[in-house]
Amino acid sequence: MRIEYTKIAPDVVNAMVGLEQRVHASGLEESLLDLIKLRASQINGCAYCIDMHSKDARAHGETEQRLYELDAWRETPFYNARERAALAWTEAVTLVADGHVPDEVYEEVRQQFTDRELAFLSLAIVAINGWNRLQIAFRAEPGAYRPGMFDTILKKAA
Repeated sequence: MRIEYTKIAPDVVNAMVGLEQRVHASGLEESLLDLIKLRASQINGCAYCIDMHSKDARAHGETEQRLYELDAWRETPFYNARERAALAWTEAVTLVADGHVPDEVYEEVRQQFTDRELAFLSLAIVAINGWNRLQIAFRAEPGAYRPGMFDTILKKAA
């Protein structure tokens, strides 16, 4: 790693962890959070986060087939309407410079999520994009992550 940002700015990292804690306590399905974190990480090319979230998804019961097909989710029958809407929203928010989150994507996600759920889904996407940028910028090395390594941190009261 280039620098250990978690030691240099622990208060800011704790704030980001607090966001993660709130998202995980929001009631959104863990499997859905796994998918959107993995998809955003694929888009951003964050090897560390791809490693982490693919391992967590498997540990939470995700199938290999759905993991392998995630980057081509539109062309497969393996995801339900709610997951498809969340993945479309994830892509639009992650690639915000490419279209400023089109109205048709918003309309699709609104059919599947309540206002509260959409707010937390969006915050989950903001969080993973932030983590991706930090891990990429500071060259976090993938491979050493173990499923659930940070579960105790995420389950603490926010």
